[in-house]
Amino acid sequence: MSFEEAYRRYFSDVYAYIRRLSGDERIAEEITGETFFQAMRSLDRFRGECELRVWLCQIAKNRYRSYLKRQRRLVPLDEGIGPEAAAPDETPEEQFLIREDLDGIRRALHGMPEPYKEVFMWRVFGELSFREIGGLFGRTENWACVTYHRAKSRIAAALEEGEK
Repeated sequence: MSFEEAYRRYFSDVYAYIRRLSGDERIAEEITGETFFQAMRSLDRFRGECELRVWLCQIAKNRYRSYLKRQRRLVPLDEGIGPEAAAPDETPEEQFLIREDLDGIRRALHGMPEPYKEVFMWRVFGELSFREIGGLFGRTENWACVTYHRAKSRIAAALEEGEK
């Protein structure tokens, strides 16, 4: 597949992935552009061990991490959640509980060891299948599924612990 074909076919997937991670259209556009520029320069190193889309998303993830380091800031998982984004029938108490839950999830993710953290992020934010996630790690689809569910269990346990 030529670079132009890859660009046309996967641009929207890479953009959507970074858009979900960053919560910002401008950042997603910038990182997606950097991703394809880097991919163009290193396409000869693509060995085909995973799908091209997965490889591009790996590059995008690394570019996004580099961007965050440059900006020296963290992107909150709950960006856009608050009174202004609340459903009309949510009370202030319900809004507070939602924000508290999201803060707990963010703390649990931050403290979670690899590979649980990354598998969870690929599944939730990258919307990758378990087969694709397994391929990223050189493991099986079943391993990815089990790891994801263990990550969810760790998050649930951390949230329960926080309620005590």
